[in-house]
Amino acid sequence: MIKPHGSDELNPLFVYDPSENEALQKEAESLPSVLVSSATAANAVMLGGGYFNPLTGYMNKADALSVARDMKTTSGLFWPTPVLNLLHDAQGVKAGDRIALKDPNVEGNPVLAVMDVEAVEEFTDDEIQEITQNVYRPSPDEAHPGVDAFVAQGKVALSGPIQVLNFSYFQTEFPDTFRTAVEIRNEIAERGWKKVVAFQTRNPMHLAHEELCHMAMDRLGCDGLVIHMLLGKLKPGDIPAPVRDAAIRKMVELYFPENSAMVTGYGFDMLYAGPKEGVLHAVFRQNMGATHFIIGRDHAGVGDHYGAFDAQKIFEEEVPEGALEIEIFKADHTAYSKKLNKVVMMSEAPDHTKDDFVLLSGTKVREMLGNGIAPPKEFSRPEVAKILMDYYESLKK
Repeated sequence: MIKPHGSDELNPLFVYDPSENEALQKEAESLPSVLVSSATAANAVMLGGGYFNPLTGYMNKADALSVARDMKTTSGLFWPTPVLNLLHDAQGVKAGDRIALKDPNVEGNPVLAVMDVEAVEEFTDDEIQEITQNVYRPSPDEAHPGVDAFVAQGKVALSGPIQVLNFSYFQTEFPDTFRTAVEIRNEIAERGWKKVVAFQTRNPMHLAHEELCHMAMDRLGCDGLVIHMLLGKLKPGDIPAPVRDAAIRKMVELYFPENSAMVTGYGFDMLYAGPKEGVLHAVFRQNMGATHFIIGRDHAGVGDHYGAFDAQKIFEEEVPEGALEIEIFKADHTAYSKKLNKVVMMSEAPDHTKDDFVLLSGTKVREMLGNGIAPPKEFSRPEVAKILMDYYESLKK
């Protein structure tokens, strides 16, 4: 199986030993505590599950700035985006303290992790701006939800190793879907898959997405597909995770051969960082055991901040050769061809005009679903459309 990023073995930071976990829970009761941001909590979940291998905790200021500028830590580890624990003020925490990190997303704010604080540092306004410009690369003409969410966390960084005690709300709310990188690696091995392609989604999968996965599997000679959906915080208007989950499971059940696809999810808040987030997504997938990863049009983008294929170009132009072992499957926009009566990559149909494809905007599809109208069968499987129509109908009640 493909090696994890940066190490020979996966090193999840979750404390799996029950007695050790219980002892840490008890110790945490007497430790100073900090209520962290949703993004910091999501980072803890990803560290706990092995997705952020080989990191041992939250980055310090020097590493965060180095990663933002050059996609590597001060020690030379390739890494695409800062992984931080940001606060508005230090709340009395100082270097050398051992503290409990409390979960903002679960009622009662239980302890999510125990942290050994190595440094307490404050970013200047210029440094925060440098990180946002280098990581998010926002267009100056449009607000960027990822930048807004990052800036809202504060400028004080607590850095140091953590021990993760639970997986926040993800394991309880999505017991059939949430999986750690450790669990996915184990299941890939159990299924006997050797070549595995991963597909990232934060939306339900329409026919074009489904066919793109089939194309990637066929062209790469893969024996397994991992559909890996984001279960964390999204932007307003995005379809909730349980609805996406039901729609995707129905599609796999009906239209994929047995033992060819896994439906899984991970607990992370979307950054909407376009190309840099595309690279981060590749790191996740290598750590969970995928050998290939589909990067399509406007991957992890938002609004008009990025070019359609910037998330593919970054692997050619900025990711150093050998930095990652996972390989990228570059996908163009896929759509149903009326001429060929099948879904194709649009770039592979040069004799087509726009009118030869079935193209519907997201706004138009949402409007149809909201009015109880199923999109055409060339756009969406009817069984998937039914689940989405039921969801939109429930919003009216």
